Amino acid sequence: MLVTDVKTFVVDCYRTNWVFVKVYTDEGISGVGEGTLEYKEKALVGAVEHIKSYLVGKDPRDIEKHCHAVYRDAYWRGGAVLMSALSAVEMALWDILGKSLGVPVYRLLGGKVNDDCRIYVNGWFSGAKQPGEFAEKAKEAVKRGVTALKWDPFGKAYLRISNADLDKALQCVAAVREAVGKNVDLMIEGHGRFDVPTAVIIAGELAQFKPMWFEEPVPPDNLQALKAVKDKSPVAIAAGERLYTRYNYRELFAGRASDYIQPDVSHAGGIMELKKIAATAESEYIAFAPHNPSGPVANAATLQLAACCPNFCILEIMYSDVAYRKYITDEKLEYSDGRIKIGDKPGLGVELNEEACLMHPYKEHTLRHYTGALTDIRPPKSEFYF
Repeated sequence: MLVTDVKTFVVDCYRTNWVFVKVYTDEGISGVGEGTLEYKEKALVGAVEHIKSYLVGKDPRDIEKHCHAVYRDAYWRGGAVLMSALSAVEMALWDILGKSLGVPVYRLLGGKVNDDCRIYVNGWFSGAKQPGEFAEKAKEAVKRGVTALKWDPFGKAYLRISNADLDKALQCVAAVREAVGKNVDLMIEGHGRFDVPTAVIIAGELAQFKPMWFEEPVPPDNLQALKAVKDKSPVAIAAGERLYTRYNYRELFAGRASDYIQPDVSHAGGIMELKKIAATAESEYIAFAPHNPSGPVANAATLQLAACCPNFCILEIMYSDVAYRKYITDEKLEYSDGRIKIGDKPGLGVELNEEACLMHPYKEHTLRHYTGALTDIRPPKSEFYF
């Protein structure tokens, strides 16, 4: 079996663009991957083209060999663009291998540990501005069986936050906690906003609401700063969505800078790289809670990891999405009581609809994180897909 072509599909999905990769072979088996990378999609497409020039004519089943070669031969290693491109291609190669053998990818990674996985939802709050509006939307989510909610209540803040804005954020958290009761987990998202003393103050204030974690309290560039927050925080810290490869994670593990790790299969190196990162975390008794706010292919790939990693804890998933998500792939999620069943279709278990992808071409989007518009994260006519 040899690779004959590699194509990229960039699909507008309201807040960003999904970036899908499809690898074709001379035996008619194709594989899909996803490297959705907010706001750098054009660079990502170019990076995939470079990988294509290496991969065409080679056996797609030699996954470790190809990933090592691509990473080794990139003199400027790592970074969001290269690693997202490599992640997407790597996923597609696993998809091909699983299909060629007639088994889901998790069977090739040691088999099932979990038959289903607990989820927490992001984007449930879309359109809310005031604490009461967040509370009502939280109640609606819980009625759907959701058992864990994540959001960023910090508005435009960056590095520091005024007392007035912090009070408003805490009022929002208080309103949601009161609305959902004590048995629903809350995750408070920081999006890498704060400096160390500000993050420590916020963590102390959040403790009264008993969140499951405070996520990315400081920018991702300095893991010693993250450790400084964790060492003083009365609540658990989650981080890692903007770290790439096990080499970046080495420093986090060495300093025990986080209680939960959140590598993203679309950015950190792909399925096997996350399996290696999760295994190291397991040896440190650190929970694996993968970052997963992207499209249907990344979701399918992350579910393969949820199936086979003993220290898997909980999976992020978007609460709703563009109405045409259901046409982009044949994704079918079995959801019940805050959990998603892990399927048994060969490969990743999803197929890409190329024609549907072409109907929603690339559209430029701007970053919302520090503008106060972050709650406008879902389209006005979004639909549930699980």
